[in-house]
Amino acid sequence: MHTVTLIPGDGIGPSIADVAVRVIEAAGVDIQWERVEAGMTAIDKFKDPLPEHVLESIRRTRVALKGPLTTPVGSGFRSVNVALRKEFDLYSNVRPAHSFEGVPSRYRDVDLIIVRENTEEFYAGIEHYIDPSRSAAETIGVVTRTGSERIVRYAYDYARRHGRKKVTTVHKANILKYTGGLFLDVSRSVAAEYQDIKTEDKIIDNMAMQMVINPHQFDVIVTTNLFGDILSDLASGLVGGLGLAPGANIGYNAAIFEAVHGSAPDIAGKNLANPAALILAGVLMLRHLNETAAADRIEKAVARVLSEGRYVTRDLNPGAPVGTAEMGGEIIRNLT
Repeated sequence: MHTVTLIPGDGIGPSIADVAVRVIEAAGVDIQWERVEAGMTAIDKFKDPLPEHVLESIRRTRVALKGPLTTPVGSGFRSVNVALRKEFDLYSNVRPAHSFEGVPSRYRDVDLIIVRENTEEFYAGIEHYIDPSRSAAETIGVVTRTGSERIVRYAYDYARRHGRKKVTTVHKANILKYTGGLFLDVSRSVAAEYQDIKTEDKIIDNMAMQMVINPHQFDVIVTTNLFGDILSDLASGLVGGLGLAPGANIGYNAAIFEAVHGSAPDIAGKNLANPAALILAGVLMLRHLNETAAADRIEKAVARVLSEGRYVTRDLNPGAPVGTAEMGGEIIRNLT
């Protein structure tokens, strides 16, 4: 039996989390869930979007499944997502972008993995106003050799483990000659140790254009924090949007799996939200737990339901949609 921290999240989070749990349990995986609250619900109850008991649970279980969380804009509260990454040093953010039959998109047969450095650079939170009147602000992006090496090595190890053929390093070393240059130098040094994997590098602006023109030319993509944030959402757009986008945040001592879309408070509690992203995050989690057979069954069931297109939510079938719970039930019926 596995013990996993469950953070349902805000808005549509609890409803899609309930469906994801049902699907995982229907696949026969024995999990004891530690359900804890973070985000807006935690602010209401504990005056803190990330209470200490949430951190204690993740320290015990070392694995969490997380729904979308909202950080109030301009409230002074810290971002829960950023705080979790820093607290547990979740240095690797892995975002698959995979095409599904039956989902409208510009391309078919896209199968990309974005590996994003998750703790450094401009999202490290090193920023401040530089004058008393707050008319100018400064953000400092720190890139370290250690941080660069471990994320690049993670990407190459991932490629080798999963039979991937190529790793593309994305940077802006032509302009950011020190930070971008350091990341690129480290990437080339690590790549030399993986002669069985093809390697290349591309400047970020060209990379964005090339992904839109022909995403099939890429396989595993590794990059820094800000560029990874942008490219992973771009990749999701190539395969149908964030409703099908799971994410994994991996560190040495903990891993948090999530739906990367927002909390959509306008449709909360209305049985309208697409649960696929969190279910697919559960697939990533099960593979992390070495429950590969169950993960494969769930992924195939999701693919069958999406391909048929009848028992899916309104974002996927506006003309004749079903609800969140009904889509989850159909996925369960397709487990074989």
